[in-house]
Amino acid sequence: MHGVLPTPSQRRARPPLGLAFRFALREMRGGLRGFYVFIACIALGVAAISGVASVSRALVEGIAAEGTSILGGDLSARLIHRTAEPDELAWLESLGAVSRVATLRGMARAPDSGEQTLVELKAVDGAYPLYGELRLAGGGDLAGALAPRDGVHGVVVEPELLVRLGLEKGDTITLGRASLHIADTLAAEPDRLSDGINFGPRMIASDAALEETGLVQPGSLVRWLYRVRLPAGTSSAAVEALAEEANRRFPLAGWRVQSRAEAAPGLQRNITRLAQFLTLVGLTALVVGGVGVANAVRSYLDAKRPVIATFRCLGADGDFVFRVYLIQILCLAGLGIAAGLVLGALIPFVAAGFIAAVLPIKAIASVYPAELGLGVLYGGLTALAFALWPLGRAHDVPPSLLFRDDASATRAWPRKRYLAATAAAVLVLAGLAVALSGDLRISLTYVGATAVVFVLLMLIARGIMAGARRLPHPRGAELRLALANIHRPGALTPSVVLSLGLGLSLLVALALIDGNLRRELGTTVTANAPSFFFLDVQQSEREAFDALLAREAPGATIDGAPMLRGRIAAVNGVPSEEVAVPEGGRWVLNGDRGVTYAGERPASAELTEGTWWAPDHDGTPLVSFEAGAGAGLGLKIGDTITVNVLGREITAEIANFRRVEWESLAINFVMVFSPNTFAGAPHTHLRTLAYADGGGEARELALLKTLSQAFPTVTAVRVKDAIQQVNSLVEQLAVAIRAAASITLIASVLVLGGALAAGHRHRVYDAVILKTLGATRGRLIASFSLEYAILGLVTAAFAVIAGALAASFVLVEIMNAGFAFLPVTAFGAALAALVLTVGFGLMGTWQVLGRKPAPVLRNL
Repeated sequence: MHGVLPTPSQRRARPPLGLAFRFALREMRGGLRGFYVFIACIALGVAAISGVASVSRALVEGIAAEGTSILGGDLSARLIHRTAEPDELAWLESLGAVSRVATLRGMARAPDSGEQTLVELKAVDGAYPLYGELRLAGGGDLAGALAPRDGVHGVVVEPELLVRLGLEKGDTITLGRASLHIADTLAAEPDRLSDGINFGPRMIASDAALEETGLVQPGSLVRWLYRVRLPAGTSSAAVEALAEEANRRFPLAGWRVQSRAEAAPGLQRNITRLAQFLTLVGLTALVVGGVGVANAVRSYLDAKRPVIATFRCLGADGDFVFRVYLIQILCLAGLGIAAGLVLGALIPFVAAGFIAAVLPIKAIASVYPAELGLGVLYGGLTALAFALWPLGRAHDVPPSLLFRDDASATRAWPRKRYLAATAAAVLVLAGLAVALSGDLRISLTYVGATAVVFVLLMLIARGIMAGARRLPHPRGAELRLALANIHRPGALTPSVVLSLGLGLSLLVALALIDGNLRRELGTTVTANAPSFFFLDVQQSEREAFDALLAREAPGATIDGAPMLRGRIAAVNGVPSEEVAVPEGGRWVLNGDRGVTYAGERPASAELTEGTWWAPDHDGTPLVSFEAGAGAGLGLKIGDTITVNVLGREITAEIANFRRVEWESLAINFVMVFSPNTFAGAPHTHLRTLAYADGGGEARELALLKTLSQAFPTVTAVRVKDAIQQVNSLVEQLAVAIRAAASITLIASVLVLGGALAAGHRHRVYDAVILKTLGATRGRLIASFSLEYAILGLVTAAFAVIAGALAASFVLVEIMNAGFAFLPVTAFGAALAALVLTVGFGLMGTWQVLGRKPAPVLRNL
């Protein structure tokens, strides 16, 4: 007959799986009571992981879909300091339509008020843009806006520039040696993302206007971009082949050739890294939620003892009981995963609006099955990893104990096969986190740290219980009862410490990382950084410029160095594209960077290995390499570096390594060459100025005004403005990190609430018996408050230590930044722990104290 368990004579025959399914589904008819926290924890973690992965995919798809618009063409060749040679240009033009764009920085001034600001200038030809649409606020076309009016060239600018200088559309603005007419303001710029970080508002002018400004001089920091529109239907493979051919055909060009498939490689790398980091944060939320899964399963099985006893007495073996409740847990986990998938699928659509306000790109919001599948994997494995242990413990519990309310019966370890299954699920979960991470070192560190923190929290919970058990009995009844509650059989101590400790550790770590970055940018960097950087000081103007600085800023520290731009073409003869280096060291090889030369060792150069060359060295070109970058590339003394500067490849031998304090924002270079390396090469000079007393806005602006009038082609970068721009980027990243961290904190709160709810029945019995023996409500509240406060304080202390260690590792080892312990964050964590534990505990206790003794006593 359907639904009947096997008779004793049939016990050796295993009941069919379908029977277990039927019993499991029948038991679930009673509803989801007791599993709301279980479902919510799984849903939160799955939503975080699948949502982050989906948003990342939406951004990558958006970049790919608009690759030609972002890059400005199907193919782009970038040169620094020089324009393309005739043969280079002729080859590009043979491929298709070509547009030339020049980008550089300059100082724009309002003629009447004298107000000035740094601008990001883009000079374009008549073919720009080859792809996409540049929209003007006035609705006109770009060519008409840039055309001369009464002999004055027109420009279009971002609205922010008008606000900074107090100008309006139609006014005149000065740039370099030219007076220009503000024809309109920008509404949309199709290739904005390809320019990277901008430190000033955009100004777009014509090639003719650029020539009139006088900003382009030998050695000036100008990037020349040649965009090519290939014939319609050209495949991506053909575009990639042309990019490779450009480097083969012109090996000494020194240009960086990009295809539309890599329109914004830096942004794509950053999106991927942020997504990987946020995925690990989401996984932490799942791990925290796993504690809630274990609590819910344990509490559910505890309430199901009469049912399990009935199964056992009717002949069901432990395997059948395990299968019945495993099926139920998997069904409930499926509900949580399904809810998380719905939320995760919606996140890209919600995030698209926020992304549009931060990035000039349209994220393609859609439902991405692979990314959602990632959430399913993580969610299912987490549910199994944390549910198998409590499920397995019910296998060998004697039926006689299942009829008794004996807490000690729940202490038994599960059989070896359940231990092995739990270990396998944990290992697969950890392996998945490592395999899907782009950085093996970070992922392994994360998995190891999570395991260590988990074990330490378990040990701390056991230590708290052992300490409470061994302490001498205090004289106060409230404290004595609180200590007894901490170490009694079935105490909530392990669940509370685990759920609260994991979440708070992550919260403290993220808060310390955020606080240290802000401190570094806002205080340390600002205090040590110079007030100004002056770019493109021509060799013919250098002495006059230095004299003016000394006269206008007496007592200020002035530093300087020759400045060129180049890119590393080869390392020990191996092309940079083929050099195998860890991801963390590849930044040196990506793109171009500033280089300089020096005869005498700079005062700030602290050699870590090797010796400096003689001031009159005239032999093999030598180079001093920054120690950290050299270590990332695996370099040693005597290795060779080939750089391409002004279309000429120069090979130099590494003579020494030196330590550089990048956070000082002083004049620092990855590579400093011997003077004979660039003999005769045209270049400009870089200058910095630092006031001894910090200067002040009035003095800095006055100096800017004087310098811009005397040297209109020199670009001044006010460091405080640049730091403010970086701060805004950090703030945007912090918003995403805080949102992810809040999910973990919510999971911690849910797990904590679930743990307290799981112990509700025992609390009711305790409160009723104590009230029957004469305890007042006030004394019981005091006792429970002391219990929760002790747990909260100890857990917060651990979270502060663990969070500080994690933050220190991330800042020092990964970000190469400084770390300082911030006490306010520590006290905030302790306060959060106390509020959570005492608040939630008292909320549940208040309901417990309202129960009448008689009904409870009758059921004891």
